[in-house]
Amino acid sequence: MATGYILNRGALTLGIHCQRVCRNISLSQVREKKRWMKAYNYLMAKKLKLEGPPPPKPRSQHPHWDYHAEVQAFNTRLHENFSLDLLKTAFINPCYLQAEQERRKSLGVDSETAALVLKDNIQLSRNGVGFTESFLTDWCRASFPSLPGEAVDGIVRHLTSQAVVTNVARNLGIEDLTMTADFPIPDDVLHSTLMAVIGALQESSGAEKTGFFLRDFLATQLIGKDLFDMWTVVNPMGLLVEELTKRNVPLPEPRLIRSAGASTVLPLYFVGLYSDKKLLAQGPGETLVAAEEEAARVALRKLYGYTENRRPLDFSPQQQHQQPLIQSVNSN
Repeated sequence: MATGYILNRGALTLGIHCQRVCRNISLSQVREKKRWMKAYNYLMAKKLKLEGPPPPKPRSQHPHWDYHAEVQAFNTRLHENFSLDLLKTAFINPCYLQAEQERRKSLGVDSETAALVLKDNIQLSRNGVGFTESFLTDWCRASFPSLPGEAVDGIVRHLTSQAVVTNVARNLGIEDLTMTADFPIPDDVLHSTLMAVIGALQESSGAEKTGFFLRDFLATQLIGKDLFDMWTVVNPMGLLVEELTKRNVPLPEPRLIRSAGASTVLPLYFVGLYSDKKLLAQGPGETLVAAEEEAARVALRKLYGYTENRRPLDFSPQQQHQQPLIQSVNSN
C-alpha cells in the first residue's frame, strides 16, 4: 500500500514538471517560401512573356573570362602545336575590327594615338580553304579509287559546306573564341574562322599535322552519309549503262522480282537488274520506275565501293597511304 502511494506521487510530480517545461517552449510555424515570392514570380513570368528572353551574351562578357588562357586551353585540348599569335589572328574577323574602330570613333578616341594593332584572318582563311579542298580531294581519291571525278567533287563540296563546317566549329568550341561584331555568330563567319584556324595550323605545324586534323574532324562527317545525298544523279540508269560499258560488262536488264499491294494505295515493287544472267542489284519502290532507279543506285554503290557494309575507313594515327597523299598536297 505504501509502495503504490509513493509511485503515484512520483508520477504526479513528474507530470507537473513536464507541464511547467512545456509552457516555456514556444512553437512557431516556419514557411519555406516567403509570402512575397508568389507575387514576385508572377510578375517575372509576366515580364518574360511580354518582353521575351534576354538577348544572348558572348562568353567574353561573362565573369571569369581570360582570353589568353582560353586560347592556350584550345591549343592543348586539340593536342596541336599552334603558334599562339597565329591562332589569335585566326579568331579575329574583319567585321570585329570595323566595329571596334567605329566604337572608338564614337568615344572620341584618336585613331593615331591609340591605334588598333590587330590583323584580320582573311589570308589565313584563304590558305585554309585551299589546303582543305586539295587535301580532301586527294583523300577521297585515295580512299575511294573507283569514284568518278563528279562524285569526288560532290563529297568535297559536302565536307566543306557551311552546315558541316559550322557544326564542327561549334563542337570544337570555336564559337566562344571568335571575335566578331555580331552575336550569335553568323554561319559564314564561323565557317571562315575554322578555315582560318586550319590555315594557322598549316603554318604552325605543317601539312602532315593539318592533314590529320582534317581527316579526324572533317572526313569523319562522311560516317552515315549516303553517296547520292552528296552527289545528285538525275539519271542513275543511264550512268550505270555508261559504267558497265567502260568495264565491258553486258548492259543491265530490269526484271520485276516481287510485288505487294499492287491494287492498294501503297503498292511496293522490287526490281532486279541482271547482267549476263547474274543479279547485279535490286531495289524497292512505289512504282516500277522508282524501283528501277533505286536498283540502279544500289548497283552504282557496289561499282564505286561506297556501300553501307563497306570496310570502315582507317583513322589510326599512322597510315601508309598518307605520305604520298601529303606529298601531292604539298606539290600543289
